[in-house]
Amino acid sequence: MKQAVVKPFPDHFLWGASTSAYQVEGAWNEEGKGPSVIDKASFHDGITDFTVTSDHYHRFQQDIKLFAELGLKTYRFSIAWSRLYPQGDGRLNEQGLAFYDRLIDEICRHGIEPLVTLYHFDLPWALQEKGGWSNLATVTVFERYARTCFERFGDRVKYWLTINEQNIMILKGEIIGTLPPGTPNAQQMLYQQNHHMMLAQAKAMILCHQLLPEAKIGPAPNISCVYAASARPEDVLAANNFSAIRNWLYLDLAVHGRYNAVAWRFMEEKGYLPAVTEQEMAILRAGKPDFIAFNYYASATVGADLPGEAREGEEVQQVEDQQLAGIDRTVYVGTNNPHLGRNQFGWYIDPVGFRITAREIYERYNLPLIVTENGLGAFDTLEAGNKVYDDYRIDYLRQHIEQLQLAIDDGVALFGYCPWSALDLVSTHQGIGKRYGFIYVNRDEHDLKDLARYRKKSFFWYQRVIASNGANLAPEIEY
Repeated sequence: MKQAVVKPFPDHFLWGASTSAYQVEGAWNEEGKGPSVIDKASFHDGITDFTVTSDHYHRFQQDIKLFAELGLKTYRFSIAWSRLYPQGDGRLNEQGLAFYDRLIDEICRHGIEPLVTLYHFDLPWALQEKGGWSNLATVTVFERYARTCFERFGDRVKYWLTINEQNIMILKGEIIGTLPPGTPNAQQMLYQQNHHMMLAQAKAMILCHQLLPEAKIGPAPNISCVYAASARPEDVLAANNFSAIRNWLYLDLAVHGRYNAVAWRFMEEKGYLPAVTEQEMAILRAGKPDFIAFNYYASATVGADLPGEAREGEEVQQVEDQQLAGIDRTVYVGTNNPHLGRNQFGWYIDPVGFRITAREIYERYNLPLIVTENGLGAFDTLEAGNKVYDDYRIDYLRQHIEQLQLAIDDGVALFGYCPWSALDLVSTHQGIGKRYGFIYVNRDEHDLKDLARYRKKSFFWYQRVIASNGANLAPEIEY
């Protein structure tokens, strides 16, 4: 549809930005914090580790002041489970609670709405040693951890996210360290982990509604629209398969408390079915989200598998990025999309796909939406005068915000937008070199330098976007 007049962003729209604890806080073993699977992971060999990151733990007052200057209406961040419970369960660390009290108080003092993620990849290592998410007992432990957060911070936090990108943790089980190397029948174990995470999520949502009746809570998966490589029916079927397994398995469970039929049949056919009881399904049905948060970076394009060679005129995509992760090639094959450009890291740039994704989610579930990640990772350069001329980031965000406004005009009930990330942080697999933030953190892979904060050009552009409630997206900005 092409509208003559596009509706403005709603009043009180939550313009924000996002981070996660393990990527920004540092202080990995300070004031009683226990190790997480991130701290023990080997995937960051040769790049920045997660011991200091952006040192937000010691500099949060300075950072929140900058966020307020930026004009953020909300700040999405996560709580480190092992900072509250060093062993995942057992003793509660009062120093960890006190840190998040200070952080949340500072956020509120600046008139910013806290948006809290309970779990963002960083499972306490002590729980992993007991089987982690493969162990049903972790569900009960997570519920206790969620209760602690609700009871301690619920007087100030009205918006909660349960689990960040659960689907990516399952589709790429090796990337976060929750699936030990050599695990027998690894795919089946991942889908069992998924079932347990879904139970934990449902119990957290039920508990939130009991303890904090005025609060809102929802899941935060990574969702991407999926294009068929062609109009050939087999390609359309492959895209439908991939959408079910990548996207709808997770949201059907979260919203409706039932397994997606296509995804269930896929797991059954491959021998991946989790052990499921009727009592557990009843819990899943009782866990009702108030909204859906979603992370969007790029679309995916897939077709039917053609063993041995690509279809004439097409090139099989070799980059197994997070959009095309973890599915048996008898179900789909990723293909290049000649209509899209790519960023420095090979990810497609597809603003229209953002609009399509928002429409698909809303049409399917009819729940309010908030975007909790969307952004451009790039090799930013600090130039004379401590300037970062990241016009490429402005261009990316401008195009995506334009499409988001069109989605709202299409009828999508969307109440917030939190790009990744508020300030530079350590990217899980590319270290500090892959920068996303509006604020430059002065360090490199192995030299902490002074960790000074510098406002990028995109900082002032997004500041103007927020001040105009999305009405002024012009790329030109004085810097």
